[in-house]
Amino acid sequence: MAEIIPAIIPQNLADLEEKLALVENYVSTVQIDVTDGKFVQSKSWPYHGGGYDDYFLSILKEDTGLPLWDKIDYEIDLMVKNPEKVIDDWVKAGARRIVVHVESTLDIKEVLENLNEKYSSIRNILVGVDFGVAININTSNEIIYDLLDTLDNDGLPLADFVQFMGIDIIGFQGHSLDRRVFDKIKELRNKYPDTIISVDGGITEENAEELIRAGANRLISGSAIFESDNPMETLEYFKKL
Repeated sequence: MAEIIPAIIPQNLADLEEKLALVENYVSTVQIDVTDGKFVQSKSWPYHGGGYDDYFLSILKEDTGLPLWDKIDYEIDLMVKNPEKVIDDWVKAGARRIVVHVESTLDIKEVLENLNEKYSSIRNILVGVDFGVAININTSNEIIYDLLDTLDNDGLPLADFVQFMGIDIIGFQGHSLDRRVFDKIKELRNKYPDTIISVDGGITEENAEELIRAGANRLISGSAIFESDNPMETLEYFKKL
């Protein structure tokens, strides 16, 4: 059974809270897509003007927390340029998982090595932080193999999981699944049978089961859930696969 993770690209805090309210009683983890308008064309919360909005700044000051922080685990998909500059902020904000895109930085291996060393004391424990790596549909899987073959000081791969982007243009929801992702999933699953594989983008009720058969452990879906006539019914369908 695959884990189903609703994905939100929040326009603002109110948008985030509205969508969270729809799913808070049905899932334990939600992905927030953070886009900076540089790595991808869209810009989402918490970016405001030239920096963070006041609410996120209050989170970093520990005056408050992410909405429903005591009920939901957050997976933060950093679709931002040079994510190494903001990862610490999201760890401090309480992210349970953080996704870094291989194309968003000059040396993804160095970024993950630094993260694993810095956060080794809180990785891979009950309340720790997992670091995943996302890869675009047009990027070769070879870069992922190097990350999974390189072990940290605890003998674990640099990436805790892999996230395949199922669409060509990322940072937006509602695009159709690019079927090339099936071969990418199968290739990685055959080579690394124990690796957790997520798929993000283009997931629908029609292709979800096929993605699971190809080897996906986690399905991340935004528009299929939140633009459904009955979001909870759609979510329950996915959870039964």
